[in-house]
Formats: sequence, structure tokens, C-alpha cells
Amino acid sequence: MAKINGNEIKIGNVLEHNGGLWAAVKVDHVKPGKGGAFAQVELRNLRNGSKLNERFRSADKVEKVRLEQKDQQFLYESDGMLTFMDTETYEQIELPAELLGERRPFLQDGMIAVIEYHEDEALNATLPQKVTCKIVETEPVVKGQTAANSFKPAILDNGVRVMVPPFVGQDEEIIVSTETMEYVERA
Repeated sequence: MAKINGNEIKIGNVLEHNGGLWAAVKVDHVKPGKGGAFAQVELRNLRNGSKLNERFRSADKVEKVRLEQKDQQFLYESDGMLTFMDTETYEQIELPAELLGERRPFLQDGMIAVIEYHEDEALNATLPQKVTCKIVETEPVVKGQTAANSFKPAILDNGVRVMVPPFVGQDEEIIVSTETMEYVERA
């Protein structure tokens, strides 16, 4: 494992801190008028989801953990647990659905997600950056409405509400970014 300075922590880094594994969710670099600079880091525990705010000075050394990443196929959800399968060994693992947070609706049957492991323990799941969804409800296309940045609300087949350009109609498939949860382009 690599030791890094407190001011080198970036969003998404996994750190070993206080005997647990923590992911950096938010990082603010603060340079007060008096005293040394520090990084104000919001950490999320990868095992139980608890949050912690911590200050790291540039002289502080932290253990940065490398997680092994494997592509696994999503099979089904039951009782708040998501079941994924390794496509090579057919081994199945379960992860809590709340791990994905508001991105959960974008997880589709058979989708390949990246599962992150520390030793043999599955800790995190990452969805593909872009997902194809079908629009089930939106306002009809209005002729002549071509204002450069006008958007209208649309509801996708997974229940998520996104803003789409006026030329996109009902029953069309669009590509949505799972990071920003916004319309990218027509499929």
C-alpha cells in the first residue's frame, strides 16, 4: 500500500484510516491566513456507509488503498440486495442496493458493472458512464420551438426524471450519463 501526503487526497481515493476503509467523497483545500494549509475531507465508510469529516495537513501521511476491479454482470435484486455474477467463474456476490444511491434506477438486468474488491471483500459497484433509456412520458414536439438552450422534462422507463431538448419525443431512446444524471444524446 502506498502512503500519500494529506494534501494529495482526491475525490474517489480509498484510504485506510482509523482501522477502516474510507472513500473520499468531498475534498476542500483550505489555506487559512494563519497556520499551515490543510485538506478538509469528507469520508464515507465502505463497509457501513457512515460519514466522517477529517482534516489532513500536508505533513500527515495516509495509507492509500488500491482496490482490485472486476467486471461483473448484474443478475437481480431481492430484499435490498443486488446480486452480481463473475462472468468467468460464475461466482455470485451480493451488495446492498443503497450503495448506488440515486443511480440505482440506471442498473439494468444483465448490465456489466465494475465491482471493487479489497482482498476478497466486495466493497463498491460502479455503473457504466452512459446508459440507454427509453422516454415514456414527455411533452409533444412543438414546431418552431428551437431556442438554443430550452429543455423540457421527460420521464424515463426507469422512473427517473431528466431534462431533454425540445426535439426529443416520447418512445425515443436516449443516452443518459450516470454520473450527472443528464441527457447526453439520442440513441
